[in-house]
Amino acid sequence: MTTPLGHNYIGGRRSANGTLQLQSLDAASGEPLPGSFFQATEAEVDAAANAAAAAYPIYRNLSAEKRALFLDAIADEIDALGDDFVATVCRETALPAGRIQGERGRTSGQMRLFAKVLRRGDFYGARIDRALPDRQPLPRPDLRQYRIALGPVAVFGASNFPLAFSTAGGDTASALAAGCPVVFKAHSGHMATAEWVADAIIRAAERTDMPAGVFNMIYGGGVGEWLVKHPAIQAVGFTGSLKGGNALSHMAATRPQPIPVFAEMSSINPVFLLPEALAVRGEHIAAQLAGSVTLGCGQFCTNPGLVIGLRSPQFSAFVETFCASMNQQPPQTMLNAGALDSYSKGLGELHEHPGLTHLAGKPQQGSQAQPQVFQADVSLLLKGDELLQEEVFGPTTIIVEVEDRAQLTAALQGLRGQLTATLIGEADELLEYRWLAESLQEKVGRILLNGYPTGVEVCDAMVHGGPYPATSDSRGTSVGTLAIDRFLRPVCFQNYPDAMLPDALQDANPLGIRRLVDGEVSDLPL
Repeated sequence: MTTPLGHNYIGGRRSANGTLQLQSLDAASGEPLPGSFFQATEAEVDAAANAAAAAYPIYRNLSAEKRALFLDAIADEIDALGDDFVATVCRETALPAGRIQGERGRTSGQMRLFAKVLRRGDFYGARIDRALPDRQPLPRPDLRQYRIALGPVAVFGASNFPLAFSTAGGDTASALAAGCPVVFKAHSGHMATAEWVADAIIRAAERTDMPAGVFNMIYGGGVGEWLVKHPAIQAVGFTGSLKGGNALSHMAATRPQPIPVFAEMSSINPVFLLPEALAVRGEHIAAQLAGSVTLGCGQFCTNPGLVIGLRSPQFSAFVETFCASMNQQPPQTMLNAGALDSYSKGLGELHEHPGLTHLAGKPQQGSQAQPQVFQADVSLLLKGDELLQEEVFGPTTIIVEVEDRAQLTAALQGLRGQLTATLIGEADELLEYRWLAESLQEKVGRILLNGYPTGVEVCDAMVHGGPYPATSDSRGTSVGTLAIDRFLRPVCFQNYPDAMLPDALQDANPLGIRRLVDGEVSDLPL
């Protein structure tokens, strides 16, 4: 295993001015891994943010094609990371090699997808309303609008996806695509992995002649506050706990210049099971749902943490089969000791709650997470019980049985905002319960019919977001090409001579992009 240097990345150089050194650990054994990492000082955080600020006017004014070439180069560098890299990620996270190889492909794929977005040109949002000098009673000026990058973005790495939601993950990819330099805060659970990927980004930046501060990375606990409060930072991307996301949002909102925080935080991703589907394929549903709950040791943000069904013999049979299937699921090693400790505490709270009954799962002990099933009285959901709404990060779910449609409607209203909701039913049944699917639109960012929420496709149509507390801003997504919108803002140009306009708004349309011209979509010159 290659020994990492462990220095911070600031303006294209490495820096280690601090005295506090951090250790990366083997997730399975807890043993220290080779090398140490220097926690960034306040001066180094300041330098990283200033480096990003210096790069911003240069980087945002590069052509979309040049930024696309940079993203493609990052993808190539990530794909070229070999077996030593995969072994490093496996040791830091306890995730299997196959999962890491797949996630590496997803990470490079995200970069290439945003390169495609840049070449397509719709991200500009170009709109042109030509002058109407003869309009009465007042003439209309020439007005043209497009979108520019917000500015330097602070991105916080996620624990559960060491590649796809981390150093070169979706937030970094979409910010760089938008034209925003990035200051990345490496997650303490996989600092060696972060260094491998940061090196790949720096190589790509050098290959494509990007400005030195286009990507920066810092290590350390507690340094995030300096970063979020730095006046150069104009937006924040975060994936993690509700507590962490709320803290960052508060910091950002109380700055002299408040900035947006796009935080993905907490979701229990309810699954609704309809009676006819359970009668036809209850055993199959039980097996599939158990697989979804325990996939990746339950460490997915879309893990189904709540299962709701109508009281019926079919639902009772399903619960019995599902519990049997969950009892057969093996324990798994979690991402790190902190995740296991949090999971154990969450289980303890569920066990102690008077309104919950433990249905399946061996006692939690040792260094691996045991899958668990609980059942909650429906009154807890109707009353908005806090514990029932809180995500337990791990392979656990809670079953709720409702008496009838009226109670199902009331239970639905008691749910907080979610990333996903799933509806399992037969074809005619789904039509009969269309009202449920329509009501769920008000609660979630993505609705699934006859599928399972674990697994998020990276594409144009994907929404990985939702009302609070799933995210801090339900108008965006952290997965899919719409993610670029978070880091762009509109600018309008009034009565500009053509030569001074950006290419996207010039009469000749030199970029050949589709634009809204006088209310009509066109890719033709004016």
